[in-house]
Amino acid sequence: QVVQQRDPNAPQATDRESRFVRTVLGYTEDVWTPLFRAQGASYRPPTLVLFEGRTDTACGAGNSATGPFYCPADQNVYIDLSFFRLMQQRFNVSGEFAQAYVIAHEVGHHVQNLLGISNQVHNAQQGASETEGNALSVRLELQADCLAGVWAYHANQKEAILESGDIETALAAATAIGDDALQKQSRGVVVPDSFTHGSSAQRVRWFRRGIDSGDVQQCNTFDTRQL
Repeated sequence: QVVQQRDPNAPQATDRESRFVRTVLGYTEDVWTPLFRAQGASYRPPTLVLFEGRTDTACGAGNSATGPFYCPADQNVYIDLSFFRLMQQRFNVSGEFAQAYVIAHEVGHHVQNLLGISNQVHNAQQGASETEGNALSVRLELQADCLAGVWAYHANQKEAILESGDIETALAAATAIGDDALQKQSRGVVVPDSFTHGSSAQRVRWFRRGIDSGDVQQCNTFDTRQL
């Protein structure tokens, strides 16, 4: 299900943008439903909420600065479509598959939530130091990158969605929104202890691991020393 919130003061998503995210969400459902079924579980797809500017969620207020995000409390994926324009303007990353990677990453968080991984991480972060909590967040985010890769592998097997250069644009997106790239752009300096999403190289490595294997078992970022 896709819900579009209307803000009369904000520019509206084009039909093409709305149609695109609906299509990608459908592809994620087509992949994760049989993968869950193979494990004797049922996949409940998230609701995708499109907004511009700001929105209220069960996890608090979301806005354009947040970028796309997943809220475990309401099992919704929230996407401010202006983020895709920002990817192009600020990071010089464009292409539909780069955008699909971003959506698939957020759906990866939904998969983690359904599997109980998000809850385990949240519990482990209680009472942990900020550095330890950030390190757990990095592992959670890199796993979502790997799950996005697993999705891409299976979606391509089903629909041949990948064209020449698509993987490169997704890797460019992963690189552009790595913590080190973002910090360097905003602060001019990189502070690894404050990372919550992982470095560009780590994000690329785990996305590649997923798309090369198509195997969820390869996405265990919590059981490896080398990220």
